[in-house]
Amino acid sequence: MIEMIIDQRRRSLGGAFEVGRVLPFAKRRMVGPFIFFDHIGPMDIAAGVDRSADVRPHPHIGLSTVTYLFSGEIMHRDSLGFEAPIRPQEVNWMTAGSGITHSERLEKARAVGDRLHGIQAWVALPTEYEETAPAFTHYEGEDLPFWDAGGVRGHLIAGSAYGLTSKAKTHSPLFYAHLEMTAGATAEIPGGHAERAVYVATGTVELGDQTLHAGQMAVVAPDAGALRALEASTVMVLGGEPLGERYLYWNFVSSRPERLRQAAEDWKAGRIKLPDADDQEFTPLPDEVRITPAVDR
Repeated sequence: MIEMIIDQRRRSLGGAFEVGRVLPFAKRRMVGPFIFFDHIGPMDIAAGVDRSADVRPHPHIGLSTVTYLFSGEIMHRDSLGFEAPIRPQEVNWMTAGSGITHSERLEKARAVGDRLHGIQAWVALPTEYEETAPAFTHYEGEDLPFWDAGGVRGHLIAGSAYGLTSKAKTHSPLFYAHLEMTAGATAEIPGGHAERAVYVATGTVELGDQTLHAGQMAVVAPDAGALRALEASTVMVLGGEPLGERYLYWNFVSSRPERLRQAAEDWKAGRIKLPDADDQEFTPLPDEVRITPAVDR
């Protein structure tokens, strides 16, 4: 029922941002089109936190970033001119395509303090959309359907699952949902996709005869059915269709290594536009970055 269990690895993104990195993993780079999966926090941020804690403007190509919070607030600004806070149960869906830059600022925390907790996923784009025009959309309310039954309160972030369909625009078949489960509740893992996974953000769940704890992702087999919460738990379920081989280089994703090298050179040379409302600083290209394959299975 479970093909692999992946434990998060703690990573600092600089400043106050610390994440539990789940994907990519050495033995499992992707789940469907999901190529990055970071668990943000939970972390308490004191009022007055320095701006060095923010994520400064940085570039992306070849992917969509999907930011979803359980608590807290992050201010997004990008090179298309969009400025939008992301709050709990909302979604900032940014498609990088041919290239975009954005910043993620802790402005609420700086003013009044905050408890930041959430997930940022990267969804690789199909080959025919890798160079699509960049775009940003903020989704909330009825765009992202809720349901509440049998001790499970669910929130559909993207795709179709549980008889519902999200309005979030995707470029390939996938599903992505947030489940709040009471102790003893059960929830089906949506089917109909080649690759699927379950991530436990808080609590403990049981899948078949195996137990999953907070900070663990289970890549599930085709026969995987329902999971059961052993205590109150926050769970993300996700999956989709494989896209083929992808390569990673810093914040860039592409099916072509040479495209990653070009993006890196463009960033170093200042040829990628910064956000107009946030162009006084930027994140430099790290000194040592390797192009690594992210092979879909």
